[in-house]
Amino acid sequence: MSRTLNADLHCHSVVSDGTLTPEALAARAAANGVELWALTDHDEVGGQQRAEAAARAHGMRYLTGCEISVTFAGKTVHIVGLGFDATAPSIREGLLATRGGRGERARDMAAQLAQVGIPGAYEGALRYAGNPELISRTHFARFLVETGVCRDTGEVFRRFLTDGKPGFVPHRWATLADAVHWITGAGGQAVVAHPARYGFTANEEFALFSEFKTHGGAAVEVVTGSHTAAEAAAYADTAREFGLAASRGSDFHSPDESHTDLGRLPALPADLQPVWELLEDRIR
Repeated sequence: MSRTLNADLHCHSVVSDGTLTPEALAARAAANGVELWALTDHDEVGGQQRAEAAARAHGMRYLTGCEISVTFAGKTVHIVGLGFDATAPSIREGLLATRGGRGERARDMAAQLAQVGIPGAYEGALRYAGNPELISRTHFARFLVETGVCRDTGEVFRRFLTDGKPGFVPHRWATLADAVHWITGAGGQAVVAHPARYGFTANEEFALFSEFKTHGGAAVEVVTGSHTAAEAAAYADTAREFGLAASRGSDFHSPDESHTDLGRLPALPADLQPVWELLEDRIR
């Protein structure tokens, strides 16, 4: 497949914390010229069959996908899996385990918000969660906007739900080794998602990529919806330093919330190997 392919290998549906169905996402991606697509819901593969069928109906090639939550150096890091067998027991059981603590965490988040005068947050957030097992900060953010506490989700994350603010409850996710091994064990490739978002020190980031590579990780998102041009250039250098392939994905969640639409991304640097070249036998 072409190195200049319009690939979008990171987005979310109502199966996790997006607002569109897999079918609506496929239609939007195709309308925007996406040629290779992956749905990467958080810690869940329940939308994969629908996404693949919709991709085919719109003439797009498809890779299975998922975004796995990982705890590394005290922070939550996301690892995207691409091209794996979504029916493999290892990945299904691993994802089920990492989803397990979300409900209790959500109730603790709601209790903190109630202490600062915002009642009913759990029930309010649950209305936005298509899958109650995957209730997340994003669903709470939508509730806070709906009720007028905040103007938009950006304000939510400045005032609430982040470290040191009301509603922040850390969760112990999978380990980096777990996530990479679940993906590779099911025949896929692992990708570090939107690395500029984590705020790691230089030493922590070096440790992240070193350990990721040691466990069999293959790629890094160089071009993604939250990266500036300078950040994309920096992580292109990271790909070169660690011998990683490069991935490209909008991280699209919603027409009303996402800064970058499906398929509306700059090209990958010409000297980097696109991750889809590692997955040609897995593309459907």
